[in-house]
Amino acid sequence: MRLPNTAHTARPWQIHEIAPDFTLEDVWELPTPGGPDDLPRLVRQMTSGGNGESSSRLYDLLFEVRWKLGNLLGWDKSGQGVGERVRSLRDRLPADLRDGPRGPDFRGVPFTAVYLTDTEFVAESANRTVHALMHLGWVPDQAGGYRGRLATLVKPNGLLGKAYLAGITPIRRVVVSPALTRKIGRGWQSQTGNPTTGISTIGA
Repeated sequence: MRLPNTAHTARPWQIHEIAPDFTLEDVWELPTPGGPDDLPRLVRQMTSGGNGESSSRLYDLLFEVRWKLGNLLGWDKSGQGVGERVRSLRDRLPADLRDGPRGPDFRGVPFTAVYLTDTEFVAESANRTVHALMHLGWVPDQAGGYRGRLATLVKPNGLLGKAYLAGITPIRRVVVSPALTRKIGRGWQSQTGNPTTGISTIGA
């Protein structure tokens, strides 16, 4: 379920101080009921690609088209990524975050970890069009447990980046993000074995 942007901006995330020049695109509540210490489990699931075996054909097709377009138009070519066209967000971190856990990088998609705390995980990616951040937050829910929230923050690269975001954002909100949240929920339930308990049944 998509949430109002205040579901992200009203919480005391450290990302607000670290990336004030990035724009919040949207926030999604994830179907991942758990306990207070389950964020590392969600991070492992997300970064390993373990988000459910089945997926929407349209979702997969859109990603395939995106990568083919990127190759054709040079959006993802060498020299446009993090540490090349843009500096890594890690260069902005205060000492406590820089010296703390970074978290794992993603498998299969070009997102690299920036920092990991008890309640936040941030990963970044960049290409010719945009510098993008994926923010995973872990928050109390109304059922007395906890669950994840997924936020996307972006910094477009000039007119090309603004045009790209204007074209891709409606598709991402209508198709990609809802399909991704469902995949995350299926992966979470398959690990838990009992999706109604709200408590993780696997070890950290």
